[in-house]
Amino acid sequence: MTDVEAAARRFIADVWNARREESAYELVAEECPGLGGTGPEATLAWHRERRAAFPDLRYKIVDVVAAGERVAVHWRAAGTHVGQFGPVPPTGQVVSYSGATFLRFDPAGRIVEVWSSTELFQLLQQLGVEMLPPTVVNGPGA
Repeated sequence: MTDVEAAARRFIADVWNARREESAYELVAEECPGLGGTGPEATLAWHRERRAAFPDLRYKIVDVVAAGERVAVHWRAAGTHVGQFGPVPPTGQVVSYSGATFLRFDPAGRIVEVWSSTELFQLLQQLGVEMLPPTVVNGPGA
């Protein structure tokens, strides 16, 4: 049986922080969903896109909980916004935000599912994005 906590920590250390793309091919199963597809290459596509916007982005593990085939990782990230991030042009702003990533592993110890929740609103605020609530043109029942 694979130590899923150690595998999750390695995924963050190698793929997220050290950019060791070869580790994604060892740790991510072909059926794992990613950016525009499945498997290690789709997982790497997401990280490449994020790195294009924040080349110095670093993740720090705050807490890890592992049970059976599942691992939850609470993390903090920080980096400098020097590339396009969605519709936001480069700002040069250093940002810091946190999130949680939930991983599910197959019996061989490969990641088959990744789900993350990120403080995107906090990140966008740090980039100077103004977020306004929608305006109501007509009241209820109009």
